[in-house]
Amino acid sequence: MAEKSAATRRAYASDWDHFRAWCSSHAVAPLPAAVETVAAYLASLADARLKASTIMRRTAAIAYAHRLAGSPPPTAAEPTKAVLRGIRRRVGVAVERKAPATARAITAMLKGAPDTMQGRRDRALLLIGFAAALRRSELVALTVADLERTPEGVVIHIRRSKTDQEGEGHQVAVPAGGKLRPVQALDAWLSAAAITEGPVFRAVNRGGRVSTGRMSEHAVAEVVKRRAAAAGLNPALFSGHSLRAGFVTSALESGADLLKVMDVTRHREVRTLKAYDRRAKAFRDHAGRKFL
Repeated sequence: MAEKSAATRRAYASDWDHFRAWCSSHAVAPLPAAVETVAAYLASLADARLKASTIMRRTAAIAYAHRLAGSPPPTAAEPTKAVLRGIRRRVGVAVERKAPATARAITAMLKGAPDTMQGRRDRALLLIGFAAALRRSELVALTVADLERTPEGVVIHIRRSKTDQEGEGHQVAVPAGGKLRPVQALDAWLSAAAITEGPVFRAVNRGGRVSTGRMSEHAVAEVVKRRAAAAGLNPALFSGHSLRAGFVTSALESGADLLKVMDVTRHREVRTLKAYDRRAKAFRDHAGRKFL
């Protein structure tokens, strides 16, 4: 599974363990699994009211395990496909999208950040995650060596990402800025925490002591939710991905060129940004604008 991301490998391993446990409880073989076995398993997931996205991921995990073992994936058989079509009709396939932390939302979140070690860390994390449109995994992987200083700001070197499993690397420019000033917040955090090498974003305990180890991806999401709550926003609507989504939405709202946005986000397909584009322009030239 080396070509898969770390998050995908963990998810597939968990999904495969679940399938094996189900097979054991039903006294059937998980590998190679019979088409009828997989169809019954998937139907049980739908009965348990799992999201369609979770069911599809578990289907992919079963298929991947079989391909690794040199066995034909039972998920490709028509009976299994028929069950999946039924699940899509039954539970739907709509993606649950979290709210983007737009420039306006980020501004509100920053106002509530205290002038403490944790507050400085949170400010830097929110602003760099937003300005560079970083994923949670990319944020926690950043080291001081990944920061290239320029007169205009900072160039962030992303060594590996979800869409770059070969480790070719990407570079994202973060301007110093005149409003949110992400580079200034980054420098304030690094200086206060006396970080000169190693992980950029680290855990901070209640006493203000800075850890030597990097933050977890889960902790990034908690920071976003905590700052959203402090700003009077509904934390349930936000996640770690909100920072990345917020940059895209804010950039498109401001009229930024789509290809320029992709330079920052590193999306490979324009169509991937269409959902963000629709949201950003939802109220622009709205059909009911003249009478609502």
